[in-house]
Amino acid sequence: MKDKNPNRLTEYGCLVFFLGLKLILSFLLVNSVYELHRDEFLHLDQANHLAAGFTSVPPLTSLFSWLIKAFGNGVFMVKLVPALMGAVTILYCWKTVDFLKGNLLAKCFVAVACIFSILLRLNTLYQPNSFDVLAWTAIFYYLLRYFNQKEAKHLYAFAVFVALGFLNKYNVIFLVIGLLPAIIITPNRKIFADKHLYLSILLALLIISPNVIWQINHHFPVLTHMKLLQATQLVHVNRIDFFIGQFLFFISSIFILLAGILSLIFYKDFRKYSWIILTYIITLIVFSYFKAKDYYALGLYPVLLAFGAVYLSRVLVKKHILTGLLFAFNIGTFIYLLPLLMPVYSPDEIIAHHKRFERVGALRWEDGKNHALPQDYADMQGWKELAALVDSAYGKVKDKSVLLVRADNYGQAGAINYYSKYKNINAVSYNADYLYWFKMDKPIKDLIMITGWKDEDPKRKREQPYFARITKIGEIKTPYAREKGAGVFLLEGAKPEVSSIIKSEIEEEKNDH
Repeated sequence: MKDKNPNRLTEYGCLVFFLGLKLILSFLLVNSVYELHRDEFLHLDQANHLAAGFTSVPPLTSLFSWLIKAFGNGVFMVKLVPALMGAVTILYCWKTVDFLKGNLLAKCFVAVACIFSILLRLNTLYQPNSFDVLAWTAIFYYLLRYFNQKEAKHLYAFAVFVALGFLNKYNVIFLVIGLLPAIIITPNRKIFADKHLYLSILLALLIISPNVIWQINHHFPVLTHMKLLQATQLVHVNRIDFFIGQFLFFISSIFILLAGILSLIFYKDFRKYSWIILTYIITLIVFSYFKAKDYYALGLYPVLLAFGAVYLSRVLVKKHILTGLLFAFNIGTFIYLLPLLMPVYSPDEIIAHHKRFERVGALRWEDGKNHALPQDYADMQGWKELAALVDSAYGKVKDKSVLLVRADNYGQAGAINYYSKYKNINAVSYNADYLYWFKMDKPIKDLIMITGWKDEDPKRKREQPYFARITKIGEIKTPYAREKGAGVFLLEGAKPEVSSIIKSEIEEEKNDH
C-alpha cells in the first residue's frame, strides 16, 4: 500500500533530490582535460584476471571492475560506480538520522554536509576508498540498530559489511581495532554474551576465507605491500599533518562535525552512544601511531555528521535565520574551496594559482616535495598519448603472437590496456599485479618497451646486444603529466636468450615481492 503521509513523501522527495545532486556533481565538477587516474587503470585491468586476491588490493574491486566491463567499460561507468557508492553512503547517513529520530532538517543537514565535502572528490575516483567509507558507515549503522533493539539480523548485517570492507580494503581492520576497546569499556559489552555475535563472526570469516587462503598460499603479499608503502610513502607522513587533515576534510561542514563530536561527549540524550566517540578517538590514535595517510580515517566521519545534524536540528528548531546561515556557510565555503577540493581547474589554471594550492599542501606529493600539480591530477595526464605511441609501435609488428609489451609501471600498463585500440595488447610491467600477468608461452621475438619518466639509458645500451634493431617511437610530451618524458621503444629481432632473461627477471621480482 502506498505511503500517503505528506511528510514522508516530502522526505522521499528530498532524499531523491540529494542523491541525484550527488551523482550529477560527481560528473559536473571534473574538468574534461583529465583522464582516468593511474590507480583506476590497475583496478579495471583486474576484471581480466579475476582471483581471490591481488598483491595491490583485496578482490572486491575486481568484481566491480567486472561489472563495469560488462556494461561497456566506458569512462561514464567507471565514474558512476564510486559516485553510486557515495550516494549509498548518504542513504546510510539518512537512515542513521532516522534511527536517532531526527527530523527532515537533520536529514538535510547531513546530506549537505556529505555532498559538499571531501567525500565528493573521493567519489570521483574509481578506487577502494569509496566503498571503504560506505562500509564503515554501514557498520556503525547496524551496530547502532543492534545495541538499541538487540535483533540478531543487525549483527549479521554488521558482519557482512565488515567482511565486504575487508575484501575491499584491509583498512577496515583499524576500525575493528578501535571498536573492540570502545565496546568493552561501555555497557554494550553485553554483546559478547550473545551467541549471534559469534555466529556472525563465523559468517564474516566464511566470506573472507577465500582471500585469507590466497594470502597464505602467496606468503602474505599484503605484508610486503605494507612494508613497501611504509618505506616509500608513509615515511613522509607527518603526524601533525594527519590530524590537521582530519580538520580540513570537513572544513565546510565543520559546525556539523563539531556538533557531532561534542554532542556525543556532553549531550545526555547521546550518552548511550559513547562507544562511537571512543571508537573515533581510539582509531585515530592507532592510525597516528602507524603514520597512516589522513584519508584512511574518512570512514569515521559520516556517522559523526549524522549525530551532529540531529543535535543541531534540535538546537536550531524555529531558528530559521541561524539554520539558513548554517546551510549558507556549508555550501558557500565549499564553493570557495572548490578548486582545491575538485579537479575543476585545468593544469594551466592551477599553475596560475599555485600559491593558493601550495599554502594548503595540495602540491606536496608522496615523496614529500612540492610539484607543479597535485599528485592525483598529474596522475591523470598523458595516458592517451602514451597509448597512441604504443599503438603506433604495435602496428609495425607483423607477428604479434611473439610480441611482449612491457611498461615501466602499473599505471603505464593499465593505461595502455584501457586506451589502446588493440584490445588484446596485454601490456604488463614488473610491479603490482602485472608481475603475475605475463604470457610467456612462446619465445619473445619483439618487444615494445616503455621507460620511466626519468630514463637513464635513452639510447638503450643495455638492450642493444640482444636485439637486431631498436627504434624510438616517441615519448610523452603532455605538460605536467607525471609520466612526461617516458619513452616508447620498439625492439625487434630478439636473440633466443631474451625470453630466458625476462623469465628470470620476473622470478627475481616475485621473490623480492
